[in-house]
Parts: sequence; structure tokens; C-alpha cells
Amino acid sequence: MQTNSTTVGGDEWQGRTGDSWAAEWKRTDRSFGVLTERLLHRARDPASDTVLDIGCGAGELSLALARTRPDARITGIDISPQLLEIARDRARNLRNAAFELADAAAWQPGESLAPDLLVSRHGVMFFDDPVAAFTHLAEIAAPNAGLLFSCFRTWEENPVFRSVTRLLPIEVPPPAPGAPGPFAFSDRTYVEGILTAAGWRDIAFEPYDFAMVVGAGPDPVEDAASYFTAIGGAARAARELTPEARESFINRVRDLARANLREGIVSLRAGAWIVTARRQ
Repeated sequence: MQTNSTTVGGDEWQGRTGDSWAAEWKRTDRSFGVLTERLLHRARDPASDTVLDIGCGAGELSLALARTRPDARITGIDISPQLLEIARDRARNLRNAAFELADAAAWQPGESLAPDLLVSRHGVMFFDDPVAAFTHLAEIAAPNAGLLFSCFRTWEENPVFRSVTRLLPIEVPPPAPGAPGPFAFSDRTYVEGILTAAGWRDIAFEPYDFAMVVGAGPDPVEDAASYFTAIGGAARAARELTPEARESFINRVRDLARANLREGIVSLRAGAWIVTARRQ
């Protein structure tokens, strides 16, 4: 669910960062809409009765799975109470979707059945100890359970973030692969090593490029400028600028948006991995 370019800890997701993302959930779901559809397509085979959505955020993927699988039980977990409040409100008419405030590295099914499919839309790259977290997830999963998640590829393969960050008047170093954060899983070899050590097999990677929608509506250029300065690494860096420098940065973002405006929509390319595996 996350797109910021620096590490965000658990306390932040329960505080200011959680507030920001809760306020922007509609535009965030819009930006990931194409990727959500791809994950739904990949989740259709095999059919699963009990699904765990890791880092579910405002619940977009959980709700889509619940609607397309009315006989399945979908549980979404996240560490942000602000985002879960939105997810629960959105699910009020869906009997087969539930949401829990929990850290996926320690979550237990309780009286529920062990999940036979574990999914995540960009929610698994924030673990402090990813091997321990994925080992735990394998332990609580059903035998032969499937794993399906998306994550960003390299910084260079994501112009949607790189292009905006370069407009800042200060230098912001690219995120370090492996450090908890949106680009932690950009290195395929690194991710494969984590999953293998954690007890997952049949690991596969699909590179998936998609157009991330960052501006739409009556004024898509202004919408894009607003979105880029509301959440994400560039937004956090921009908050530290002087008023004059910040306004200059926003104007450059507007120029970038105009250059990428097509048929009323501003979009830039994003590059993701779609990773699948199976419990040993």
C-alpha cells in the first residue's frame, strides 16, 4: 500500500504518516488501480477459501477479493489504526471481509482457519527482520499455501518517484535496497534469499510496469501537484523547504504534470515485481 522513498517506522504509521495516508486513500487506490487488477488476476488460480492481506491499508485489495470471492473469508491486517478505520467502514456491507490491527510478523489466526493464500499490495517491504517475518507467515499458513505480493523494482525503474524527487532544490539520495521501506525488495536476488530462508519454494518474479495515475479530475495538473506534496518522500522533503523554495518546487511539479498529461489524466511509469511462492 506505501510509496514513500524513506523508511517509515511503526510509530509513524500509527501517527502522522498514518494520518496522511488515511487522508489520501482514494488517490492512493487510484494510483495503484492497474496493479490491483493484475494482483486480482494472479490470485484467481488457484481458488482459495481463506485469504490474508498483509499491510492491507485502506482495504482496496481485501475488498476486491471479498467481492469476487463471496464464499471466501478475507482478513486484512495493518499496523495503522487510521487506515483500518477506513477499511472497516468500506467493508460494512461485506460479510466475508474483516480487518485487524496487527503486525504481520506476529499475527495469529486465532480461531480462524489458517490462510491458504497470503497476498499483499506493496505492504511487505517494511519488516525490520524480513526473514523472521516471512518465516512466521509460513508457520501460520495452511499446508501448501500460496504467497502473492507486489513490490517496487529499482529506483531507476520508477520514474514516477525519481522524476519528482529530482525537482527538489536539495539532494535526496536514492533509497538503499534492503533497508526497510518501499524499495527494500527491489533486488530480486535479495528477495529470493529471504523467501528461501523463510521456508518458501517455487519462487517466481514477474516484472510488471504500469501507469501510476497521479492526477485526474477537473484540474489534473493541480491534482498531481497536490498529491505529490501530500504523501511520499518528496512531500516530506518539501515540508523542510522555505516557503519560497517550496513554491518553486511545486511549480516544477506542475510542469512535470503538464508534460505527462494525456486525455485528462496525469500518469508516470512505475515498475513493480509481482512475486509468487508456495509454502514448503
